Amino acid sequence: MTDQTWQLRHGDSLIGTLTLEGIDMFWTDCHFAPAAAWEDIRPLFTVSQNAWERGDEEAALEADEVIFNLGLALVPTGGGATITEFLLRVADETARFRH
Repeated sequence: MTDQTWQLRHGDSLIGTLTLEGIDMFWTDCHFAPAAAWEDIRPLFTVSQNAWERGDEEAALEADEVIFNLGLALVPTGGGATITEFLLRVADETARFRH
């Protein structure tokens, strides 16, 4: 069985690759392997993660909205429909998304 993977893309740029590790209720948990373009947007995810960790829901939701408005896409590597509307959290080598 082949691992299910998605390329996280911003336009033509590859941000990283997500490999399915499990599904927890509404979230898809993945291993995250960053590509070079990750460094351009990583600070946005850091802002979101820090806000959630300190319990600042308003700041966290604002940060998540900024990330959503980037227009990122999850492109399945094995074929299938591209996911364009999703919530994504990335911390180090862990990613989870909900769509």
